[in-house]
Amino acid sequence: MPGPDRRRAVAVTTGVGVVVIITAAVVGSHLAGTGQSSTTTPATRSASPPISTPPARAGTATDPVASTPVPATTSNPLAGRVVVLDPGHNGGNFTATATIDQPVWNGREMETCDTTGTETDGGYTESRFNFAVATLARGDLEAEGATVILTRPNDTGVGPCVTERTAIGNQAHADAVVSIHADGGPSSGRGFAILLPVNDGINAAVIGPSTTLGIDLRNAFLPATGMPISDYDGTYGLQRRDDLAGVNLTTVPKVFIECGNMRNATDAALLTDPAWQVRAAQGIANGITEFLTSPPG
Repeated sequence: MPGPDRRRAVAVTTGVGVVVIITAAVVGSHLAGTGQSSTTTPATRSASPPISTPPARAGTATDPVASTPVPATTSNPLAGRVVVLDPGHNGGNFTATATIDQPVWNGREMETCDTTGTETDGGYTESRFNFAVATLARGDLEAEGATVILTRPNDTGVGPCVTERTAIGNQAHADAVVSIHADGGPSSGRGFAILLPVNDGINAAVIGPSTTLGIDLRNAFLPATGMPISDYDGTYGLQRRDDLAGVNLTTVPKVFIECGNMRNATDAALLTDPAWQVRAAQGIANGITEFLTSPPG
């Protein structure tokens, strides 16, 4: 998903039907500074620059989806938890520009319902990558006892719009939401980045928990995948955004992850590798599990 100077990445209009998959078993100012590239594990979240000690976690909502909550155990640490995974864009968006170009309110301004997403030089689409990794991560999280909701059931549909994707997480009272993307950055740039919300009133109560989720996700994704922290987007892999409906309108802890840069040949080789996609999914699942099972701080 390219940055705000290249295109917006929102999605969801009421005119686009959305199918939610539920499986029980389971932005104002940007951060200051230039991106830092690193292949070593960043500092713990309580000391992660440029965000100082994150606020204590907010209490999570009661699971509204699982019919029979199961007590968490060592083997099922996420039992009773609801996680929403949002694979960005959709494969059918390329032939539905009249639909995805519809304007929607993102909490601060109007923007398009969705976009097509980016792709590699070889034509491997971002939407395909996003859905593959989301599906794999769903399995990992289900294995830990979570109830997982996907915002789209396949990679052949259109949308849903970004506002609708956000509403899915809000209405489920999700304990954590991660929107999965790959960037379309400069061809010379490498690495992954986590996009965090900016307080716009609607999301005020979840800025702290979302920041903690983002730090946990960054710290898990790096060792799981070997993908370096972005050297062009954000600082220490963290970037605040106020132009995305997904974080502007959220009322539950939520972040975006740009898993790598599809316009960079080295990153693209990883992003299109099925074995690496398994590692990416595990890194995302590990970060979510850390967020939901660790004490505040």
